Amino acid sequence: MFEKSVFDRELRTLDALAPQGYNIGLHIRFTSPLLAFQTYAPEWLARYTEHGYLLRDPSVAWGFSTTGATRWSNENMPDPFGIFLDAARFGLKYGVTISWGPITSRTIASVARADREFEDAEIAEIEALVRRLHDMTEPPQELTKAQIDALKCIADGDRHAAAACKLGISESALKARLSSARQRLMARTTAEAIQRAKDYRLL
Repeated sequence: MFEKSVFDRELRTLDALAPQGYNIGLHIRFTSPLLAFQTYAPEWLARYTEHGYLLRDPSVAWGFSTTGATRWSNENMPDPFGIFLDAARFGLKYGVTISWGPITSRTIASVARADREFEDAEIAEIEALVRRLHDMTEPPQELTKAQIDALKCIADGDRHAAAACKLGISESALKARLSSARQRLMARTTAEAIQRAKDYRLL
């Protein structure tokens, strides 16, 4: 079960292990992650986006082709477009990429620092942490009937009062069901929860 406090604590640990920032996409499906977090400098993110680096990023290509961990300096991670060299100019001089999970729900994380290569022990710690984040955000296989009914009503356009009346429950009970569904689906809003439930074929 997803516990936000534990999840947030793991992210703070990752933050401490990545002095120049990190980027993690959890459970990437159809090229879009279920959850994504990054702490790289805004200047680098702007350049990365402006130049469309995502489609040519060697760490992303490596992450989709294999699982495990590797330094960016790995000679088996070719960088024909010089993205790593460009990143170094923004302080991301040394990095590691971690890839975990099945190709249909892959998690890819990259961490960076400016002063030195990551040590083997640090890489092992980061890899274990990324695996934990992957496991704790595993999409649910099912929702309760109460959660499904509540989401369906809202998806059909009912307001809270009308949905509660239709289901024969109080408005506060409806809100509790929607809240539990959002938590189960790791969604910030009910609309996001509805979309994820549809994506997972739970609605």
